Amino acid sequence: MENNNNAFNKPPKNNKTKMFRFNLYWMYGIIFIMLAALYMTNDSSTTKEMGWTEFQKLANKNVFEKITVFNKKNTLEATIKKGQLGVVFKEDSALVGDSPMVFVKIPSADKFSDFYDKAVEKNNIDTSVSFEEGDDTFWNFFISFGPIILLVLVWIFLMKRMSGNAGGGAGGVFSVGKAKAQLFDKDNDKKVTFKDVAGLSEAKQEIEEIVAFLRNPEKYTELGGKIPKGALLVGPPGTGKTLLAKAVAGEANVPFFSLSGSDFVEMFVGVGASRVRDLFRQAKEKAPCIVFIDEIDAVGRARGKNANMNSNDERENTLNQLLTEMDGFGSNSGVIILAATNRADILDKALLRAGRFDRQIHVELPDLNERKEIFGVHLRPIKIDESVDAEFLARQT
Repeated sequence: MENNNNAFNKPPKNNKTKMFRFNLYWMYGIIFIMLAALYMTNDSSTTKEMGWTEFQKLANKNVFEKITVFNKKNTLEATIKKGQLGVVFKEDSALVGDSPMVFVKIPSADKFSDFYDKAVEKNNIDTSVSFEEGDDTFWNFFISFGPIILLVLVWIFLMKRMSGNAGGGAGGVFSVGKAKAQLFDKDNDKKVTFKDVAGLSEAKQEIEEIVAFLRNPEKYTELGGKIPKGALLVGPPGTGKTLLAKAVAGEANVPFFSLSGSDFVEMFVGVGASRVRDLFRQAKEKAPCIVFIDEIDAVGRARGKNANMNSNDERENTLNQLLTEMDGFGSNSGVIILAATNRADILDKALLRAGRFDRQIHVELPDLNERKEIFGVHLRPIKIDESVDAEFLARQT
């Protein structure tokens, strides 16, 4: 029966979810600004560039409604009167927008002024003219290339998010093959020991050999002994299999990798096997250590019984990689695999043979005395009245 007062039951605090949502809001804001800029710069009007001589001819015909002269750039922009569109665009006049414009390079602002004065005097044109300095190169550049720059920035942000460099961590697309195991080592403030595991006396006796080997491996290696490959904890749900594995790590004072069998399962082909390789790579670096796989039946189901239409079964690939890592050509000295399941009957035979899971430790339902011990553990940090009888409570459960 599991004790709630331990460090393993308290998930580590992190703000990755909040940061991810915050970054999403920023991303949506950038996309909105980019779309707004595209809408503002996407003018439906038609712009036509013409020469200075042609412009003079059309200006004398009084076809322009307004002319804006940019002094420093020696250019002008002119809007066309609605009734004169055919004169400028001819057969394309039906395709122009609501406010077509003409762009002209002029010799200089003074020469334009001389021409305009003569045109007003000779042809009585009523075109309004305004002069501007035209020193807005930066603003024009931003209007022209701003949407493209925003699009590039959004693309860079998304690529960093996918690669995990922007706080995505192991959840990134490019780090999908990394193992999701949680590491608990000697730096943890609170540890689970056999004192926190009430009952399970027979299971604790069977697993003490592993603890003794991890505490003093030289004592056994000098005699030619080898570290056990693994142990499988088998029993009904809620009997304390996971807690017993944590107690082994706490007693042995070695690093403890904890993950679930479903953490290997992924929709992408080859990801499960990649996560198994990464898990054992991390375990070898921390050896001697313990790797605990809870609910191993998620990946350890017997092969060939459930015929699959897919020619490449991702679960079987993951199991094959796990079998190879546990007892293949490579050496995993110092790495002990503990696994827990309540469905040992469906596990693959290759997983249960000697050399992989050397022994099966059965964790049964507690009897009366063990239930009394369990109540003692849970009542230890609680202030209770003298009339509370743990044995009476044990008899009621």
